[in-house]
Parts: sequence; C-alpha cells; structure tokens
Amino acid sequence: MHSNYFTQKISNLYKNPSGFNVLAMEIFQYQAEYNSLYQNYLSLLDIKPSNITKVTEIPCLPISFFKFKEIKTGNWDTEIKFKSSGTGGVQSCHHVRQSGDYLSNTVNGFKHFFNPPSEYCFLALLPSYLEREGSSLVLMLDHFIKASRYSQSGFYLNQFNQLKNTIEECKEAGIPTILFGVPFGLLDFGETHAMDLSDITLIETGGMKGRRDEMTKAQLYTLLNKYFQPKAIYSEYGMTEMFSQAYSLQEGKFQCCPSMNVLIRETNDPFQILNSGRLGALNIYDLANFETVSFIATDDLGRKYDDGTFEVLGRMDHSDLRGCNLLIDEI
Repeated sequence: MHSNYFTQKISNLYKNPSGFNVLAMEIFQYQAEYNSLYQNYLSLLDIKPSNITKVTEIPCLPISFFKFKEIKTGNWDTEIKFKSSGTGGVQSCHHVRQSGDYLSNTVNGFKHFFNPPSEYCFLALLPSYLEREGSSLVLMLDHFIKASRYSQSGFYLNQFNQLKNTIEECKEAGIPTILFGVPFGLLDFGETHAMDLSDITLIETGGMKGRRDEMTKAQLYTLLNKYFQPKAIYSEYGMTEMFSQAYSLQEGKFQCCPSMNVLIRETNDPFQILNSGRLGALNIYDLANFETVSFIATDDLGRKYDDGTFEVLGRMDHSDLRGCNLLIDEI
C-alpha cells in the first residue's frame, strides 16, 4: 500500500512543490517505524520520532551506511542494485525495489528543468560508468535514449570520430541535442576533437574517477569553454544512494527537483543546520527514496543560498575518494 501511496505523493510534488515538508515528515515517521537500521540509529541517538516536529530536526543517516548495510524500509525483494564506482575502496550499494519508480522520478526531474526526454537526441559520453555494472546514471540515460524520438541517440566509450560526426549530423538537421558526459571524457574528447557546440546542450556530471587529477568546477568550465564554446555548461548532481537529481543551469549553482532538498550541516556538529552562505556538509532530503532512507548525510562540502540554490565545493577530509573529490582552492 505504502509504495503506491508514496509514489503518487512524490508525483504530486511536481505539481505542488509546497507540499515537500509535510510529506517529508510523513516519510520520516514511516521510515522511523519500518526501517530497522534507521530505527536503531535513532535509538542510539536517543531520539524519539514523536519529538521531531520539523524537517530541520530530522536526523540524517551517514551515507557510509550504504557501503556496509542493506538499507530497506519494510520487507521486499530487491529488483536491482545501484553500485558506486568504488574508486575510493568499498562500493556503496543501494537496493532498489522497483526501478520503474526511479526512472519515472528521473524523467519528472529532467522535465522540471528541460523538456521531456523524447524531444532530445541524447549523446552519452560515460566511459567509466559503461565499464561497470550497477550505475544508476547509465540506467537513467539508457531510459532517456530509449524515450528519444531521434535514432542518433546513443552511448559512447571513446569513439570520438563517430561522436563528432553524429554531433555535426544533428547540428545540420537542427536536432535538439544534449551531450551528457563525465568531465574526463569531455576533456579527452575536447583535446582531440575540439568543435563548436554553441547549438548543443552540454551537461557534465560526476568526477574524474581516477582518470585525471581532480579540478574545481571553475577550472573544468574554463577548459570546456575553450574546447567547445558552448552556449552554457549545465551540470547534474546525483549519486548511487539517491533517486532524485539536481541540475545546475548556471555555472556551479544547483537547483533541486521537487522531490529533493538540500540543507547544510556543521561539519563538527552533524545536528546543527547552518544558515545561508555558510560552508558545511550537504544533507540530502530525497523523498523519492521512501523505500530505503530519505535523509542522508553526505560527505560533500558546499553552501546553500537564499534563492534555494546550492554549490558543491569539495569533500570532507576523512571521507573516501569517490570521484567527486574537488579541490577547495576557492573557499
């Protein structure tokens, strides 16, 4: 019952985002009762769910639990497992009850910022993700590619000549095209096949995955602008442990889709939420994760602003490298 109930509630957020906090409190009480791991976590903190009265008081589960525990709310069979790259050691594993819930939420999230996936040609340059199993990003892009009305849509490993030819074909035909790539793949492509992408939507996501030295967003954008002269560089923020995505439509500042919110916590006091503009660690409130856990304390560092946007500026020193390890020169 709760699966269909919450799925409908999540879908309604895209029509009425103001219902987020009420639904977050409802999902918190549900997970506090039916997620044994989260229940134990609250108990160890000596927190009674009935005493939690607002979203900022909800304790977030450290993201490292996904590396060592099977996280489920209720009892159900796993359809698929999302797995992280494991570049820093142990892989995170996110058990998924119904991949259809994840895919429908990714479509709703994408449509919130762009047009429906069917209206674009997707060229996905995701080498490291295609070379392993269990990538939620590959599943999302595969879904978008299959939904596209354009036969040119597809994945690319390192077929740069073919990719360049396809981009030129799409430009000549006036096809609205999105080049969706990981930074090191885009940089490798740009170094050998620099071209004018001013008519193409460029979305970068993820980190270097050990293929190149990590760099700040500003450094990355400088190189991408040099190689491609894009109209704009967009970014996608998502992870193995999440069902929702955030997108940056201006360089470096992300906006959450309606099923997600971000707050910033004090790094030395995980229960202290910081005011706008302060540097801290990101707490993710991903209501689409109602089958696992919706309240996640990540190892990403960043700031949130009065307009609701947030930046990702690095990673906490003690956390494992997971490919998103950005330098913190600009802080």
